[in-house]
Amino acid sequence: MSAVTRPIPGKGIFRFAAPPVFYPVAGALAPWFFALAAVLAVIGLYLGFFVAPTDHQQGESYRIIFIHVPSAWMAMFLYLVMAFWAGVGLVFNTRLSAMMAQAIAPTGALMAFLSLWTGALWGRPTWGAYWVWDARLTSTLILLFLYLGFMALQAAIDDPRRADKASAVLALVGVVNVPIIYFSVKWWNTLHQGATVKMGNTSMEVTMFTAMMVMVFAFWMYCIGAVLMRVRTVILERERRTAWAQEIAATGR
Repeated sequence: MSAVTRPIPGKGIFRFAAPPVFYPVAGALAPWFFALAAVLAVIGLYLGFFVAPTDHQQGESYRIIFIHVPSAWMAMFLYLVMAFWAGVGLVFNTRLSAMMAQAIAPTGALMAFLSLWTGALWGRPTWGAYWVWDARLTSTLILLFLYLGFMALQAAIDDPRRADKASAVLALVGVVNVPIIYFSVKWWNTLHQGATVKMGNTSMEVTMFTAMMVMVFAFWMYCIGAVLMRVRTVILERERRTAWAQEIAATGR
C-alpha cells in the first residue's frame, strides 16, 4: 500500500482535519464548485444584463451591482471565515485550520479589490467621482489592507507556526472592521446608498433581485472552489517533507 493511500488515524468527520485526508477531498470537490459557479454566472449575467429592466433613476449604470454587490458581500464573509479558521488554529494549534486561513486570504483580497473597483465604476456616473472618502468605501479599503497585511505577515516570517500566530492575531483584531463596513451607512451620513436587501424584504424589482442573488451564489461557488484549490497548494508546500506529499509531487497526482 502506497504512502498516499495509507489509512489515517481518526474517526468520523474529524479525520478530514488531517491534511493527507483533506487534500484529495478538496481536489475532488473543487471542479464541481467551479462548474456550478460558471453555470450560475451565465444565468445571473443574462438575467442582469438582458432581462432586468432599466433603473428609472440610475439608468443602465446600475447593472454593475450584479458584480459589485456579490463581491462586496463575499469580501466581508470571507474575512469572517478566514478569521474563524485563524482563531481555531491559534487556540487549538491545528495545522489545517491555519492552512485554510492562509488559502482564503488571496480570494478575499480579490473580492475586496473587485468591490472597490466596481464601486468606483458605479460611483463615477452616480456621484461624479471615482472615489470619495465615504465611510463605507474607506472601511472597505481598510478591509483590503487587512487581507494584504495578513498575507504579508505570512510571507515575512519564515517559521510557519510563528507566521500563523501573528497573522491570526491580526485577523481577529481586524474582525471589528466588518460590522463597521456593514453598518457604516446607518452610523454616518454617507454618499453610499443604504441596503436595498433586508431580512425578509427588498425594494428591488423581482428580476433585478433574482439576478443579483444568482450572482451571489455564483461568487460563493467560485470562492469555495478557489479556496479548495489554493489550500491544496498550501498543504503540499507545508507538508513537502512528508512521504505522501513527496509521492504526489513525484507522480503529479
